[in-house]
Amino acid sequence: MKVGVRLGAIAATALACVALALTPAEAAGGNISLASHRAVYDLKLVKARGNRPIQSVRGRILYDFSGNACEGYALQFRQVSEIDSGEGQPVLSDLRATTWEEGESKSFRFNSQNFTNSRPGDNVDGKAERNAKGVRVSLARPSRKAFELPPKLSFPTQHMRQIIEAAQSGKSVFEVTVYDGSETGEKVYETLTVIGRPIEAGANKPADAAGADAALAGMRRWPVRISYFDKAKSEGEATPVYSIAFELYENGISRNLSLDYNDFVISGEMTTLEIRKQAPCK
Repeated sequence: MKVGVRLGAIAATALACVALALTPAEAAGGNISLASHRAVYDLKLVKARGNRPIQSVRGRILYDFSGNACEGYALQFRQVSEIDSGEGQPVLSDLRATTWEEGESKSFRFNSQNFTNSRPGDNVDGKAERNAKGVRVSLARPSRKAFELPPKLSFPTQHMRQIIEAAQSGKSVFEVTVYDGSETGEKVYETLTVIGRPIEAGANKPADAAGADAALAGMRRWPVRISYFDKAKSEGEATPVYSIAFELYENGISRNLSLDYNDFVISGEMTTLEIRKQAPCK
């Protein structure tokens, strides 16, 4: 079922970009210090659209981010979702992804595989290297291929740092081209980020795992929505491929997720959070 595959492929960007969660002081994002952390989000269907709407979605996201500006940033991500379309047997989508991004976003490595009902699906493995002329992408899977992309694009962690810097400077809208290695490894997205007014430290204490963490209690956070447009189809195209909404803390931790795939919307409640001691740059 294509819904399951699409859900998995989109999710990697989602929390790589929100955390996902989207992720310490670096040139690409100013003096932004981002936390090494492990978060779990429980997923459920909020809204379904269309003539044959999805009946239910339930699942979980595991997001594990670590690193610093000297050693680079590593992400381990997994999203398991059971999707019931009302057509019989529910579909189980299992996306597993790992990425590594150099501290100044000069290099980006990515690997992902999606399983549908335990059967292996898309498998992507590659790297992107930034140079003075542009970004060179080399893919090992799904097939060996190399191609060039324009220099003015952001990798996922770089993108998150830029959003936080924009929020801290009082901007309400931020646009940038993003390459994240998702789907077949050839997608480039135009993104539009809308940043709401800051929620000051101590205000509106969350009822989830983020609200129970003392380190987050003294931090501002912002409501953020990121819309992703397929660069190959974006000219004259007003509808995003998908969008992600969340509350973003100054250290890169995200809560209160909303993943909008156009046909349906899924919420993600943070159920566990572990903030690890940040390794200093040597």
